[in-house]
Amino acid sequence: MTDPFKPKSDRPGATRRTALGLVIGAPLLSACSGVQQTLTNNFGSSPAPSGPPQQPVAVGTGQVKVGLVLPLSAAGNAGVAAQSMKNAAEMALSEFQNPNIQLLIKDDAGSAQGAQQGAQQAIDEGAEIILGPLFAASVPATAQVARTRGISVIAFSTDSSVAGRGVYLLSFLPESDVDRIVEYGVSIGKRSFAAMVPENAYGNVVEIAFKQTVTRRGGRIVAFEKYAADRSAAARNMAQSLRSADALLIADDGDAVVSVADALTAAGANLRNVQLLGTGLWDNPRVFASASLQGGLYAAPDPSGFRSFAGRYRTKFGGEPVRTATLAYDAVALVAALARTQGAQRFAAETLTNPSGFAGIDGLFRFRSDGTNQRGLAVMRVASGGGQAVAGSPKSFGA
Repeated sequence: MTDPFKPKSDRPGATRRTALGLVIGAPLLSACSGVQQTLTNNFGSSPAPSGPPQQPVAVGTGQVKVGLVLPLSAAGNAGVAAQSMKNAAEMALSEFQNPNIQLLIKDDAGSAQGAQQGAQQAIDEGAEIILGPLFAASVPATAQVARTRGISVIAFSTDSSVAGRGVYLLSFLPESDVDRIVEYGVSIGKRSFAAMVPENAYGNVVEIAFKQTVTRRGGRIVAFEKYAADRSAAARNMAQSLRSADALLIADDGDAVVSVADALTAAGANLRNVQLLGTGLWDNPRVFASASLQGGLYAAPDPSGFRSFAGRYRTKFGGEPVRTATLAYDAVALVAALARTQGAQRFAAETLTNPSGFAGIDGLFRFRSDGTNQRGLAVMRVASGGGQAVAGSPKSFGA
């Protein structure tokens, strides 16, 4: 049976369901809504615990031990996300045919100290790789104990600054969204780009990616504005500059994107005269309901993968998965597949950074040597009924 986590260059391009319940050759859903957005835009925060730490759990009976570190007892959305990711990890294990791994699940309570302790416990118990933690502030502490033993970490943070030697991020990185949507804009003839981004950590990452990508793709930047809570001044400045732009990137979550578009319209901008561009955070009902944003384009995984995953999750657990749950599923499915096919080199850097990449719930992805990732994303159009695909996800990575 075809293994969806085998390197792409080693797999036939069949489109059939596998033991993991993934569809080969048809990558997947809209990126970062709900809890994912809450966690992405707050790179370094760690919530207070909402209760006593959960007791360590071992799932599976395989010989290859894998640590999974999550903020299971953290307060609010973090704890909700962690529980959903734990469920997804166990679901991946149950759907993989005869997995030879055992998950050592540790609760870090949302703190760097807890993550370090959890990782150390897992390593002491024989873990060969660590999955998690979720928060950026916890990743360096985890990496510190893992590196002393030459063990790789696959973390779920969206802050690429914590990636590095032996620390890989399996998450939705803003850089991938920006690169894909600017690339697509250039492919349909857009050359003069403008952007509005929030004055926060997410906006800082988008700013760097936007300026680098536009230059690399041969475009030019005609206007760039950052805004805080009051968007009116930035909107007035941008409204004056839009006359010389043919594409405008607004990179923010759904509610804020709608507010920015409304502020631009109030400042006299005609958004019909410019192609609106966005990131995966546009996958939001508020965006789809906005008259000003109709026809806007954004980069995101193709929706079909998450829909399939969510249906199986509902059947198994009786509730809805958070959007980040697929990250834990893909991480567990990946290590199970590598444990089966790659022998003693299963978690070596050369194996994890295979340039052909892997296919998961959210489509094609690969780890770069610097620890960041690249995703094969679709381009979606905003419509009143939801996102409509206008350009599919790539089936393979180019040079």
